[in-house]
Amino acid sequence: MNKSNQRTNDTKDVLIELVAIAFLATGGIFVKFSSLPPINTGFYRVLLAFPFLFPLAYKYLYQLTKKDITILCLAGIFLAGDIALWNLSFSYTSVANANLLTNLTPFTVIPISYFLFKEKISPSFLVGAGITVIGVFILLGGKNNPSPSNYFGDLLAFCASIFYAGFLLITYRLRDRYQSSVIMFVSGFGSLLALGATAAVIEGLQAPKEWMDLFPLLGLAICLQVIGHNLLAHCQGKINVNLSTIVCLCQPVIASIYAFLIFSENLSLKEIAGIIIVMMGVYSVKSQYQKKTKKLAKEPS
Repeated sequence: MNKSNQRTNDTKDVLIELVAIAFLATGGIFVKFSSLPPINTGFYRVLLAFPFLFPLAYKYLYQLTKKDITILCLAGIFLAGDIALWNLSFSYTSVANANLLTNLTPFTVIPISYFLFKEKISPSFLVGAGITVIGVFILLGGKNNPSPSNYFGDLLAFCASIFYAGFLLITYRLRDRYQSSVIMFVSGFGSLLALGATAAVIEGLQAPKEWMDLFPLLGLAICLQVIGHNLLAHCQGKINVNLSTIVCLCQPVIASIYAFLIFSENLSLKEIAGIIIVMMGVYSVKSQYQKKTKKLAKEPS
């Protein structure tokens, strides 16, 4: 095993990913406030992020090979699929359901990473992952009453999770060689092309009409594209992909906390129980990976 590329799964890196998730959890708020259609909103989210990402990435762009540029643009197309479907899902289902279903990436990432990256799935990992998923469903079950009108939006959000899993899997190994800002900057060109073409066909490309229309778009660009996804890409070089996707399941938990703090929505006992169970599951998975990493570190080269 190449120790230089070994992911240590340190507590500080898990906490950094939680910060990233906290920024990503604001996405539903900004999408709801946007005056533009969902796919156009996603297009401007990526476009407005470029001026912020370029100063972080330009020093390292010379390191890119043509092959890696192509791969990153492909990853950007997958991220565009996630953005478009996630934004669309808010028109049909609740913010909570969209946050849950779009973060079910472990069900795609874990099996594929087993074959691609030879990352073994231990019984203790499955137990921790199961606890986390149960906690998320308990949390959301305390707030939402599913109806037939939600099913289409739920399907869109779940399909978004598959596209996002594709983005994570494509960029996972590239994070060994490139800064997270480089990954987000270059993949943004693939996202911009895909979102622009899709918006032109489905909604027609539109522009913000007033200055106030820019604020939700800037919020999406800064909080999600520049900070959230950039920090998440940074953590890909520090945390195993399976653990990373499990930590992402905290996003619905954080979204519920936002609702409590910002909109004074009371948390039921069922929701509080769900939050506690999710944290227990994430801690269980994280502990299992850290024990594995320490064991590998003690082995002779």
